[in-house]
Amino acid sequence: MEQRNNVTEFVLLGLTQSLQGQKILFAVFFLIYVVTMAGNLLIVVTVVLSPALDAPMFFFLGYLSFMDAVYSNTVTPNMMIDLLHVRKTISFEACMTQLFFEHFFGGAEILLLVVMAYDRYVAICKPLHYPTIMNQRLCVQLLVLAWAGGFVHAVVHILCVYNLPFCGSNVIDHFVCDMYPLLKLACTDTHVIGLTVLANDGAICVVIFSLLLVSYGVILHSLKGLSQEGRRKALSTCVSHIAVVVLFFVPCIFMYVRTPSTLPIDKPLTVFYTVITPMLNPLIYTLRNAEMKSAMKKLWTRK
Repeated sequence: MEQRNNVTEFVLLGLTQSLQGQKILFAVFFLIYVVTMAGNLLIVVTVVLSPALDAPMFFFLGYLSFMDAVYSNTVTPNMMIDLLHVRKTISFEACMTQLFFEHFFGGAEILLLVVMAYDRYVAICKPLHYPTIMNQRLCVQLLVLAWAGGFVHAVVHILCVYNLPFCGSNVIDHFVCDMYPLLKLACTDTHVIGLTVLANDGAICVVIFSLLLVSYGVILHSLKGLSQEGRRKALSTCVSHIAVVVLFFVPCIFMYVRTPSTLPIDKPLTVFYTVITPMLNPLIYTLRNAEMKSAMKKLWTRK
């Protein structure tokens, strides 16, 4: 513990050392942040205020948008502030806090995507039993389970890194606090912890991603028994879900399914799944969902 206190703050090198590049990135990320917050909060408000969107799918979609909005706030505002400063520092406590919430909301979102896949499976493969199976009580229980799973996932990260001795360099070649850059700075053997991270992040991502692809494969195969209109509607919904799953999981798998190390591509990949994906999710769902678009039009026309 005494060794760890030798480092009370970390220096973040950020995305680029170019002052001109930092100004350009600030403008780009500010625009992305505004679009992300506006799009996700619009979906949340629409789901809450539209009586027509009372199906479990929209209940989960509203919480997915809420998670995306909060998840974006764990990274993007601090990153934009750092782009305006030459020296970018973050205290040890703030670093641990960012690490916790980044993996808390990220883990909860992963589990929520699993829940949404299960909802689509029941709706398409067992339509007659759908109202009975996906009742309000089960929806709330599944949502709580997603939040609890995200919490456990984040706590494991904090337990792994909090008491590590940081007694040497405090320079992190990244724009956020994350596990592999922190393990690189620790003044001890982190091999076992690295394997824990690989299991907690990498293995979980691969397993869940594979299960999601298989489940959507089963769903798409079952569409043959539906009418043409039902097939078109279900296909549109599933394609949106698959797109979001791929956008979220592929960068995460590349980041964490490897031995503990830091690579130059880590920064753009982290930007993609922490900044870009939360912006794309509401666009994907609203552009491909006729019910959501109709509810938005009615909501704003009524106002």
